[in-house]
Amino acid sequence: MAIEIKESFQVAAPIEKVWNFMKTPESLAACMPGASLARMIDEKSFVGAVKLKVGAITAAYEGTMTFIKLDDAAHELTLLAEAKEKGGGTVSGTISAKLLALADGGTDVRCESSVDLTGRIVQVGRGMIEGVSKQVIQKFVAAVKASLETAEAASAEAAGATAEAGVAAPAAAVPPVVKEDSINVLEVVWNVIWGAIRNFFRRLFGKS
Repeated sequence: MAIEIKESFQVAAPIEKVWNFMKTPESLAACMPGASLARMIDEKSFVGAVKLKVGAITAAYEGTMTFIKLDDAAHELTLLAEAKEKGGGTVSGTISAKLLALADGGTDVRCESSVDLTGRIVQVGRGMIEGVSKQVIQKFVAAVKASLETAEAASAEAAGATAEAGVAAPAAAVPPVVKEDSINVLEVVWNVIWGAIRNFFRRLFGKS
């Protein structure tokens, strides 16, 4: 089953800071729910894993991700992902991101992913898989924004304080990202279903 997802979001941080964050495997793994970085193969390839928790059962997917495009000038990247699950399921596809500088000093991030799934997971249906994927991406975006924007605010505050004192500003530490160690599929699926119910009644009663 092939799934395509597009997502865009804005980060209140300079484009170079966001770019350096997005092309660093450790940063990406730290923000993705259920993901972990096992080891680096070389400067463009790494081994990672994702855990999916369904009630008391946890399924783990492990595979490689490779940067097949890293354009520092255009601020564009593409990741090729290939992973397997012990039960026989597979995940393969690409994830692309393009960054654009905003007039206010922030950054616009545009992401596209095209993923092919096989195994038991496809039995839940395309609509549910797309809904779950969007929920996971929303959590990833929230973690990215929290990490970068908190660090940027801390840098600005430190720069202001040291400017008044007439000394150089120290580099602000990036706060650790608090994330789930696995993706609770049941919780995410419930959010998808509840969202569909709310939208149905809004349309029924003519509310936007």
